[in-house]
Amino acid sequence: MKRFFDMYKVEQRIYFRSPDVILFGLAMPLVVLILITMINGNKAAADSGLTFLQSAFVSLTTVGICCTAFMSIPITIVEMRNQGILRRMYCSPCSPARILTCDILSCSIIAITSTIILTVAAVIMEYRMSGSIPMFILVWLLTMISMFSIGLLVASLCRTTKSMNIATSVLYFPMLLFSGATIPAEVFPRGVRAIIKWMPLGIGIDTLKKVSIGKPEGVLVPVIVLAVIAVICTAVSVKTFRWE
Repeated sequence: MKRFFDMYKVEQRIYFRSPDVILFGLAMPLVVLILITMINGNKAAADSGLTFLQSAFVSLTTVGICCTAFMSIPITIVEMRNQGILRRMYCSPCSPARILTCDILSCSIIAITSTIILTVAAVIMEYRMSGSIPMFILVWLLTMISMFSIGLLVASLCRTTKSMNIATSVLYFPMLLFSGATIPAEVFPRGVRAIIKWMPLGIGIDTLKKVSIGKPEGVLVPVIVLAVIAVICTAVSVKTFRWE
């Protein structure tokens, strides 16, 4: 166990020292929340039943998930495979499973840290959640697990850095910009909003918004969809994963 925590601490330091993680995973969500609150904070966000502050807070809590799931996890695993690190560790006492677990745990900490920072800022801006906080946390964790499973699937299927970069770009930027994570879904036309609700991250965000305002009716199906995504993607990634 001590060896695991020693390796985890090294991995975590690497992530916290990464400019991309600091900029996109931690700083950007906070800046966007402040800007949206300053411009439209207490105004109603279309017909969603939320203010722009409420909508932005819920959406931006998933930016850390998006950043780590679609960029950090695939990039780290594919680069370790291409550099032969996983192959060498496979024959050593330090198993590849250990370093992969440390990597996923480090990404989880980044996502959680991003959400904590946003929560503190939102409370200072007088945001109060009217829904169930424990239920919100559970849905948020399920969303994170589902997105991480997609990231693992990409890491398993992509054999080269080039193919991984293409796959992560195709996933990351549309999810970040058009799933409602950074730009509130309420500002998009109704037709675009219908498409957003079918995107994996969009499903999680829409469910989180319903839970946050205390209207959990109809969230069972999205929760099942997120769980199915997690199970299928994890199963396929395990089946197709290669250490070298």
